[in-house]
Order: sequence, then C-alpha cells, then structure tokens
Amino acid sequence: MALRGKLEVDIELKSNADKYWQTIRDSTTIFPKAFPHDYKSIDVLEGDGKAPGSVRHFHYAEGSQLAKSSKERIEAADDEKKIVTYSIVEGDLLQYYTKFLGHIAVIPIGEGCEVKWTAEYVKTKHDIPDPTIVKDFAVKNFLEVDDYIQTLA
Repeated sequence: MALRGKLEVDIELKSNADKYWQTIRDSTTIFPKAFPHDYKSIDVLEGDGKAPGSVRHFHYAEGSQLAKSSKERIEAADDEKKIVTYSIVEGDLLQYYTKFLGHIAVIPIGEGCEVKWTAEYVKTKHDIPDPTIVKDFAVKNFLEVDDYIQTLA
C-alpha cells in the first residue's frame, strides 16, 4: 500500500456558481450558523480567513467522526477562477496523515455549477486507511451548502 494518495470527487449542484463560491468563501461565518450539527465554530487566527496565509481553527460538533478540531492554512485562492487550496496544519487528522492538502474548484454549468474537490495526502504509516471519511464529509457539506442556498432563493 502506498503512503501517498489522492481522492477526487465532482458534484453537480443546482446553485449559481457565483452564489455557491461566495458561500464557500464566507464559510467562517456561515457554516457554524447554517450547519451547527457539523461546526461548533470557525475562528480566524491569522489573516482575514480568505487570503493565502490565513489560518482558521475549525471546532467540529459533538459526535464528529472526523475530528474534534483542525487548523487549516489557505495556501492559494483565486476568486475570479473560483479555486482555493488549503492545508491542514494542526489537529486530529495529522495523527494519520503527515500531509493533507485540499483543493476546491467551483465551475459554472448552465444555471448551476459543479464542485470539484481533491485531497492529496501522505499517511503516517502503511496501515492507515485512505481518508474516505473526509471525502464523505466534504460531499455532505457541499450538498448541504447547495440546499442552504436554495432555501435563500
């Protein structure tokens, strides 16, 4: 089994790409309010929470299978192209993965959009499973964001 790996998922959504992107970019404020079952809070520790170099601390809700908390640094962001790259720099996931880098891209498709999520990771040891639980959580969140936007329309 390889230590390095990559997971990818593409999800077609109903929401307008601009609205969807804006909601993702405003996740620090929106997610704990709209999705308290997943997020207790998201705190900006460095930067503005959106620009490269910004660090955010995620506190996940009780019962999270994923992690209790994590800190992520925004590595790159392009609002025009609707792409963001982040890395996990502290937290429970790093017990299992020495590197975890996520990429999110929002692509307009007609009236809706598609979200492409990719994770690149390096396991701490060979018998650690691929982070499919993280992928499943991301997919659930992307679908919930779509539903949230639809309720605002």
